Amino acid sequence: MDVAQDQPSGATPPPPQAAASLIPAFKDRLRKGKELLYSQFDQGTPITNLVRQRSQLIDEVLRDAWAAHFGTSDQAGLVAVGGYGRQELQPASDIDILILIEPKAEGELIEPLERLIIFLWDIGLEVGHSVRSVSDCVREASDDVTVMTNLMEARLLCGDAGLLERMREATGPDRIWDSEAFFAAKTREQRARWQKYGDTAYNLEPNIKENPGGLRDIQMIGWVAKRHFAAETLHELVDQGFLTEAEHETLVDGETLLWRIRFALHRLAGRREDRLLFDYQRSLAKAFGFADGENNLAVEQFMQQYYRTVQELNRLNEMLLQLFREAILLHDEIGPPIPINKRFQSRSGYLEVTSPNVFRRYPIALLEVFHILQTHQEIEGVRASTIRMIRENRHRIDDGFRADLRARSLFMEILREPIGITHAFRRMNRYGVLAAYIPAFANIVGRMQYDLLHVYTVDEHTLMLVRNLRRFTIPKHDEEFPLCSAVGRRIPKLELLYLAGLFHDIAKGRGGDHSTLGMRDAWEFCRLHGLSEFDSRLVAWLVEQHLVMSMTAQRKDISDPEVVQAFAERIGDPTRLDYLYLLTVADARATNPERWNSWLDALLRELYYSTRRTLLRGLDNPQAQDELITQKQTESTRLVARYGVDPEACKRLWRKFSLDFFLHNSPDEIAWQTRQILEAHPSQCPLVVIRPQTARGGTEVFIYSRDRANLFASTTATLDQMGLDIMDARVMTTDDAMAVNSYQVLGPDGSPIDDPLQMQEIRATLEDNIAEPTPTAIKVARSVPRRHRYFPIETRVSFSADQPNQRTIMRLTTLDRPGLLAEVGAVFQDCGIRLQNAKIATVGAEVDDVFFITTEDSAPITCEKALACLRVKIHERLEQQTTQG
Repeated sequence: MDVAQDQPSGATPPPPQAAASLIPAFKDRLRKGKELLYSQFDQGTPITNLVRQRSQLIDEVLRDAWAAHFGTSDQAGLVAVGGYGRQELQPASDIDILILIEPKAEGELIEPLERLIIFLWDIGLEVGHSVRSVSDCVREASDDVTVMTNLMEARLLCGDAGLLERMREATGPDRIWDSEAFFAAKTREQRARWQKYGDTAYNLEPNIKENPGGLRDIQMIGWVAKRHFAAETLHELVDQGFLTEAEHETLVDGETLLWRIRFALHRLAGRREDRLLFDYQRSLAKAFGFADGENNLAVEQFMQQYYRTVQELNRLNEMLLQLFREAILLHDEIGPPIPINKRFQSRSGYLEVTSPNVFRRYPIALLEVFHILQTHQEIEGVRASTIRMIRENRHRIDDGFRADLRARSLFMEILREPIGITHAFRRMNRYGVLAAYIPAFANIVGRMQYDLLHVYTVDEHTLMLVRNLRRFTIPKHDEEFPLCSAVGRRIPKLELLYLAGLFHDIAKGRGGDHSTLGMRDAWEFCRLHGLSEFDSRLVAWLVEQHLVMSMTAQRKDISDPEVVQAFAERIGDPTRLDYLYLLTVADARATNPERWNSWLDALLRELYYSTRRTLLRGLDNPQAQDELITQKQTESTRLVARYGVDPEACKRLWRKFSLDFFLHNSPDEIAWQTRQILEAHPSQCPLVVIRPQTARGGTEVFIYSRDRANLFASTTATLDQMGLDIMDARVMTTDDAMAVNSYQVLGPDGSPIDDPLQMQEIRATLEDNIAEPTPTAIKVARSVPRRHRYFPIETRVSFSADQPNQRTIMRLTTLDRPGLLAEVGAVFQDCGIRLQNAKIATVGAEVDDVFFITTEDSAPITCEKALACLRVKIHERLEQQTTQG
């Protein structure tokens, strides 16, 4: 359809009514064009053809729309810019246009331009438009490199071609933004963009356009090449010696995959969407032909392909930008070489080989390069030409290389260097050397785990863990984790800790228990690298046990002396405890930094201290329960005496308390809660007191009230409704039927509550809800988080006996959701169950909570029929909640 084909030159455009009548036909044209694209995509048409076809369709539509509103006016030009200017349009990409005008014609063009833009939106085109004269373009581009970048890709659609030529000439590198200034600005822009996206390509829901290694990085290469070399295609970089044919092919293949993913993503979302959200990952994996394997989900395979692709693109981006830096900023005058040894030299701050044959003649140099970077801190990095040679010679790292004593010794030297370990391993991974030297590591490169807990790929997580371990040994970071830093200073051999970090997850995705499989890999590696049997066993043990401390802290009652005794027996000696503690903290922080909080920090610290005391006292000399309670009561009495509290009043109150109160609380907690009760006036009951920061890392919400059936359910619902995360619940009923309940909570950001107004609101709301008993628990109105909905987690309930403490342990695994504890509390109420304590643990989207329960008479629940009934009711209640949500 060409509405302008019969109009004579200089004819006036049709009236607005005529253009408006074309809307249905234009919309139909766009719809059919998109349907054809989708059909061709399904038939395997190359994606490069499809993005060009989409651009051509929009070209035709815009030309016809222009003719319908402007006729053949020569006072303006319609120009495609940005990605549209490059003819790279995805189904829902932004359509950026520039309308170039003669300043003298601005007045008469305003009205038809407004009608044109409205028309384009009416037919379903989301255009980003600007109306500028040539002088406007120069002014805007001079101030903003992003505008300059857009204009570089300008392409005339229709109208006055002379205007575009004048604009190009006026904004050329000889007028504004010479290639040096442009390169420097785009480099800063890229650095800022990477920082915005976490400086990693390995996010759970990556942005395929903006993340490091994404489409924007490929565009960055093209922009710099165009500005400096006037290159129109990436292949021209091969002709100019910046890329090899193989590298160009890798670059194009990577871009092609990202284009295909983006095309499918836009189609699936029905709009512009560049984030690989959980909403789409499974569907995309299926669309790209992946199927679930025995040890690897289809979605994990798909995402691994994506991550490995962007890792390669990131490396090429790094190499090319360094070459551009030499050509553009240094004008290829990179200074004289400074010798380091026979194989290496530095030039302008970058390391390079002395000869192109170095790696062929002496393959061990493939490891030596990283050791030199550690021992020569003045060197900023590796020259691009040497990076290329490393990649081209990786095949020389074979069984013979790995068996060479020189290679093994050099690898251990890298581990033992006091500085540069983190950067060395990151580079080794980026250049493919780490996976070549440790073949098992290749399996985890780019491997993701489809859950909400692990926010990085396994290899990125591993290197983050090593980085965290390293920070524990650097004095300037002592304030971050004082205990870890103190423990780190007495670790006898740090290289053993780093090895345990490297191998702790190396068996992920291989089937079986990754801790056991990784332990075997670690043992073999250590023995091959000359470590003693004692050191090798320590590394293997750390890999095998790397989860036990975290699981014990989060899922068991570590205030129970028997739990601590059993854990201490598993550890064996203080040195192993030191190693394991550091590995555990570094692992937790590298798994999901956002989920690391003061609560988990305090839990691990408490378990470390109590275990260390047990080990120093001797495993054959466990502390008796009566002795522990006496010690706590004595210390608590001393603490409350500071505030003038009568010790005899404390004893009278404590006679009404169960032994659990003293076992499961520290002297500080016992003293504080006792003081709150004794100092309160009877009219203040129910008593609600909030302590902003506790030794356990959270905010304590303490309730002293007449006990009633739904107290736990209504309290937890209230706290949940106010957006608080309940980390721990300690519930007790005294002999005179008073509830002594303590909750440790954190705010939505994982921090304790320190705002006085918020604490006042929490206290007032709880007092109202407790003072006015309701027959049913308060309903939580918050919805299940978006991400959680894509993880179908089965609800599982199991029971075990806690004979020493005369109670039953109920373990609940289910999908995390608002109001969960309130629902569980309601079931306990219905079933006549008394809750004594609760351990709250959320792992990604999965809740793994432990409840210590008894009958109403404080006896363990031994009736199998009663336990089966409780299990059924929990299932029914939670399934009902999920359905309603």
